[in-house]
This record gives sequence, structure tokens and C-alpha cells, in this order.
Amino acid sequence: MKRVYFKTFGCRTNQFDTQVMMSRLGEHRLVMSEEEADVIVVNSCTVTNGADAGVRGYINQARRKNPRARILLTGCGAFTKGEELLKTGRVEGVFGHGEKGRVSEFLQKAPGFFEIGDLTHVDDAVVERFVGRSRAFVKVQEGCDFRCSYCIIPYVRGNARSLDEERILEQIARLAANGFGEFILTGTNVGSYGKESGTSLAGLMKRMSLIRGVRRIRVGSLEPVQITEELMEILDEPWMARHLHIALQHTSDKMLKIMNRRNRFEEDLALFERIAERGYALGTDFIVGHPGEDENAWKEAIERVGRLPLTHVHAFTYSRRDGTPSAGMKPVVPGDVAKARHKELTALVKEKNFAFRRALKGPLTVLVESEKEGRQMGLDQYFNRVAVASARDLRGEWVTLERFEAQKEMNVAHVE
Repeated sequence: MKRVYFKTFGCRTNQFDTQVMMSRLGEHRLVMSEEEADVIVVNSCTVTNGADAGVRGYINQARRKNPRARILLTGCGAFTKGEELLKTGRVEGVFGHGEKGRVSEFLQKAPGFFEIGDLTHVDDAVVERFVGRSRAFVKVQEGCDFRCSYCIIPYVRGNARSLDEERILEQIARLAANGFGEFILTGTNVGSYGKESGTSLAGLMKRMSLIRGVRRIRVGSLEPVQITEELMEILDEPWMARHLHIALQHTSDKMLKIMNRRNRFEEDLALFERIAERGYALGTDFIVGHPGEDENAWKEAIERVGRLPLTHVHAFTYSRRDGTPSAGMKPVVPGDVAKARHKELTALVKEKNFAFRRALKGPLTVLVESEKEGRQMGLDQYFNRVAVASARDLRGEWVTLERFEAQKEMNVAHVE
């Protein structure tokens, strides 16, 4: 019996894939630190050159911590860097996304294997538990048909393809029976779910809502062109989280064109305003410092961010990814300029979030997940963090807060 530690990098899809592997360990035992492990499985990210460097750095660190452990590589980095890491002896084996159900077999396999699989695999795994979590991530699709100029992911996860709807619903039913009430739908490009089978993301969510125990459904990330009228129709349903993450990536039409994006600002603004009118918090992804982002483009972009009803942002300073069209683009934005723009953007959206929370009248519905410095922490329906003071252990419970205070960093409340 091998003792196995998993290290996960990157997105929620990788987090789900790690849970699949944990559920397929067979006779082997999961451990929670590198030092205890006989085998360390690294589920890697390769979205930027920096992500590759982070994975390599972790592998070096893990070898120092536990020289006797074998290290196996999977995830997106297996496709871009797996062969090199295997040849240089940094890892003992490499396997691809489609092979993760065989993890128990790979744990026993002799060193030197490279089983990358293909990019057409569709998951049929059913995960019944999520280790160390109160919310459940549920992968509904894999791959992406978009070809944004900065992105390597379609080349390491393949084209968009959906998981079987009945298997998804079976998984949600099992998770709900095991006490999970909040579900986050994830994938490489979630909004493309169902495109090849005539189903839809909204249709899936409606069916999910009928499963006993399902209290709240979130969507990981959507593209603006994927917000259909069918999806708009379910926004007022009580089981919908009052937060949508819609990936814009930029607000300058010049930059959106350079990035080979399918959205343009005026349509994005109209969409965001329409959804915000329904009482929703709205988040987005934004890449700062992409090649070609001159001062005029940035001034236009930040002014337009000010016009958007945004409450959350995942802001990324552009990082070169070899093998993408953006990697060879000029002019390159200096690092200090990109860093300053990132700071300006995040500060602006942080103020927008604070204003949104101050204007809320409640109630807040919070799933309490953890404890930190004497306060219990959770997320409300708007995807805002809430700190709850209580003498009771509320972790894993749903709490309705009629009274709360909006502070700069988060909302705070007291529960008897």
C-alpha cells in the first residue's frame, strides 16, 4: 500500500480532477503532507511560462523535503513539459488528463512511463466526496473551441466536449446525499456545455435544482456570448447564487481584437447592466499588460471598467506563454507599467465591491466553511467573504444573517 500526496496547481477543473484521482486510489492511502508520502502526484498547470516555473520549483522543493518519494506528473503541464521533466529525471512518470482514472495502476508502475493519452477523452467518473471542502466542484465539460491569442489551454485540453448529463446528475445526487448543498459547475469553457448534444447549461441547472439537498448552484465562469435568454430566465430562481463570473479579459476593443476575443465593450456593458438590475454581483477576468496595450488603450480600458457594474475581478498581469500567438507580439508592456496598471484596476474594483456590500439590505445566506483567528468564515450568495463571530462551531452549516456590517475587506456578523 502506497501513501499518496496530491499537489494541485491552477484552475477548478484541476481541483476536480484531483478529487477524481483521490476517489480512485484503491488500496492506497491519502496523506496530507509531502513528508509522509511514498508517492507525490503533481497535477500541474501550464497556462503561462510562470506556471511551468512554479511546477518545476515545487518538484525541486518536494525532492528536498522527501528525497525517498517518487514524483508523478499529470495535468496540463504533462503535455507541454512532461517529456522534458521525465528525461531529466525530475519526475518518475507522466500521465495525461484522460488517464487519471488509472492513478492506482500508475502508483505501482515501474519508473519511466509516459502515458499521455489523447485530447478527446470525456470523463465518466463520479466523485462522492470532496476532501476538506464544504462546497463541491462539479466538472461538466472539458476543452475549449475559442482560440484567444494568449491561451495555450485548447492545445493541452482539446476542443470543447460535454460530460454525460445523467452522470453529472448522478454525481450531484450522491454529493447531496453526503451533505453537500452548494455546487460550483466548472470546466475549461463551462458555457459551451451541451453544444454537441442539443442540451444547455441552463437546462442542466434546472434539472440539478430538482435534486433533494441542492441549495445553491454557482457557475464557474462564462463567456459573454454564452449568456443566453434561457440562462437569463433562471436568474431569479431561489437556488441560483446571486453572482456570475463573466470573462471579459479587457474593456478596450483594440485589445479585445488583438487578443482574438469574441466580445466587444458596448455589448458587454449592456449585458452587465441588464444582469446587475436583477440584483447580481458580477465578476470578470482581466489581463493587464498584454502586448499592444499602450497608454491610450489603458486609459480607455480603466475608464470603461469604471462604467461597468463590477464587484469582483480576477486580474492577471500578462505572462508570456510559449506556443501562443501573443508570445511573439510587440510592443511588450514593461513589467513595472503592467504592475501599476494591475494595482489601479484591483483598487477600483475593490471600491466597487465595498459600495455594493454597503448598499445591501440582506439577508445574507452564508455557508460557513472554515475558522480563522477566532472567526468563522464563509461565502454569501454574492460570492463575498463573511466573518461570523459565534460561540458555536458553525462550520458546514448554512447561516442566514439579517444583520451584518460591511467592512473594507469583508462583511462581519455575530450569531448567538
